[in-house]
Amino acid sequence: MHRLRRTATLALGLLFVGTVVARGAQDPAVALPRGVQSASSSTALPGTLGSAADVARAGTAPAADKAVPPTASTGTASEPAPSESMGEVEEGAPEPTAAPGAALAPVQASAKGTMHPIAIPDAPWASAGRAVRLSIEVEDGLSIDEALFAATVAGILSDPQGWQTADGVRFVPVSPAQIAAGAGVDVRVTLATPTLTGKLCGPLNVTAANVSCWWGGRAVLNLHRWVRGSATYGTDLTSYRTYLVNHEVGHGLGHRHVSCPAPGRPAPIMVQQTLGLEGCRAWPWPTQQ
Repeated sequence: MHRLRRTATLALGLLFVGTVVARGAQDPAVALPRGVQSASSSTALPGTLGSAADVARAGTAPAADKAVPPTASTGTASEPAPSESMGEVEEGAPEPTAAPGAALAPVQASAKGTMHPIAIPDAPWASAGRAVRLSIEVEDGLSIDEALFAATVAGILSDPQGWQTADGVRFVPVSPAQIAAGAGVDVRVTLATPTLTGKLCGPLNVTAANVSCWWGGRAVLNLHRWVRGSATYGTDLTSYRTYLVNHEVGHGLGHRHVSCPAPGRPAPIMVQQTLGLEGCRAWPWPTQQ
């Protein structure tokens, strides 16, 4: 009788274990601890590769607003500069509100999907410091004034409040002819439609919020933001464009995202000001007031 009871108890125990194993194989929530499952699913989300943001240093990982890979490296200009919160997918970014009776400026959603470099005008480029070879390019088929765009970018990057002063670098313009002849480029500032931006930003999910990125040696400026700006800058589109250029080029120089140091202070340029100011005041330059 004793042996019979022990045999019956053992059989019931084996039956229970088999049932749990079978159910676990069918239900991932049972097969994996909840924390492990969450981590696994988050790394599979589109755009969670890293800003690998903003992200990236030239030619490696990207940097984009809250769209960065968890394994992105950070640090020097040869490594990727990260975007906002590592491993998060952008949920949305604020846009300006149209004035009563008005509408937001229309945005060209797509063009030819290819790019060409454009001439960079003369500017007060620094004569000393680490050389950073610069190219400015636009998507083929964009309905913009290319010369005006090039002059705007050159004016921002050569301004005394810009990276030449803040980082001790000197931008060296590379002409379209030099590029055609095989000249190297460290930073390409590229204006692209939202469609091409999504492709140029690699694994980063920039389309949901129409944000820009640093990826593959390019500071990709989303035409959507270039035309409409951000709620954080309101109607001051000139300052927002200044911020946009300086922020994405900052990733190319090796800088990662930072937070607002204190309420009321000018926002450091590597705060993702398109998304919010965290209590700081909008400020579009690498140098502080």
